[in-house]
Amino acid sequence: MDSVKTSYGQVMLVDNGGFFPEQDNQQDIAWFLMDAMKVLGTDAVGVSERELRWGVSYLRFQVKRTQLPLVCANLLDAATRRTVVQPFLIKKIGTVRVGAFGLISDKVDLGPSRDSLRVEEPTAAARRTVAEMRKKGATVVVLLSQLGKVESEDLAAAVPGIDAVVCGHNVPLIQKGRMIKNTVASYGGEQGQYLSRTVLTLNSQRRAVTGENESFILGPEVGERAEILKLVKDFEDAYNEKLRKEEREHAAATTAEGADHYLGAELCARCHSAEAQQWKTTSHSVAWQTLVTVKKDATPDCIPCHVVGYKQAGGFQNGADAARLGGVQCENCHGMGTQHEAFATAPRAVTAQTCVGCHHGENDSEFNWEHDLPLVAHDNTSGTTLSKKKVHIDPNMMKMGMKSGSN
Repeated sequence: MDSVKTSYGQVMLVDNGGFFPEQDNQQDIAWFLMDAMKVLGTDAVGVSERELRWGVSYLRFQVKRTQLPLVCANLLDAATRRTVVQPFLIKKIGTVRVGAFGLISDKVDLGPSRDSLRVEEPTAAARRTVAEMRKKGATVVVLLSQLGKVESEDLAAAVPGIDAVVCGHNVPLIQKGRMIKNTVASYGGEQGQYLSRTVLTLNSQRRAVTGENESFILGPEVGERAEILKLVKDFEDAYNEKLRKEEREHAAATTAEGADHYLGAELCARCHSAEAQQWKTTSHSVAWQTLVTVKKDATPDCIPCHVVGYKQAGGFQNGADAARLGGVQCENCHGMGTQHEAFATAPRAVTAQTCVGCHHGENDSEFNWEHDLPLVAHDNTSGTTLSKKKVHIDPNMMKMGMKSGSN
């Protein structure tokens, strides 16, 4: 964002919404992300049904606490018929008055707020809101859409006066945006891994005449700001310590109950040494380290597909478990080690469902189960998948000769 602001004088930073985490025990991440967006100076933030997962009262409390500028023109309180957050905002960016509004789909489940909220039909809400923003002096209009790819495009084509639309809600990454009539559409993908830059060229009346869009991956080459990095690290350290405490309590209860749990590949290798050696020739063996390399080893959305049994009994809980449970190991495919007696007599089949939990969408858009499974099967020692990986292996992450890293 600093680089964009250096290159362009009049810049507006927006977030499309959908930033609340999906797991019930991650409320801390929700409020931290709102704090972080405020620190970054985010000018407008959209809303999706994910922001309602803990109820509308929780969302309203966090908006009031952070003063983060959330916008949604068609999410209404069922009793008052007023919008839950402000429908739109108009902000002066340099010499330009920019209007930003949000839309949520009327087909989504509003979770615990489903009885107290209603969603107005998006197209009608968009027509009314665009007209009102233009009347109040907005010369540029931006839509933060949570309608999905097709409906966002259809609405942009049907409603005149929208200069740029940020398409969200299970929208795939498309690196170059496209024009829909007079609207520039951007597709920055999910999980906050890309910054999508839309550039609008204005005429003398400060109205958009042309536009273009491109998305950039936020990889390790993007520099860190020390104060922001410290903010994130302090939060993660405190949050991980809280999780460690909870997991210690959970593990103690699980052990007392004698429930099935994960064991780690080191134990499996005692009897299955040939399979363990072959595994080290695959990219599964470096699944954790690839996260470390790209500094995603503390990102909850990424970790589950790079470790054994994330947050499950006996499985990976935090970075301290990386040496023993980092990487995609035996139990990812064959099941919990304590269930060994059951599948030793009736082997568990590795099906497409075993793999597609991680190898799907943006994670692995080119995955083909019939083609890719033989590349990691135990009779293949070619090292084909591993040879494509360029990862730095931390010597402190070595365990019984196994490398921890990412697939």
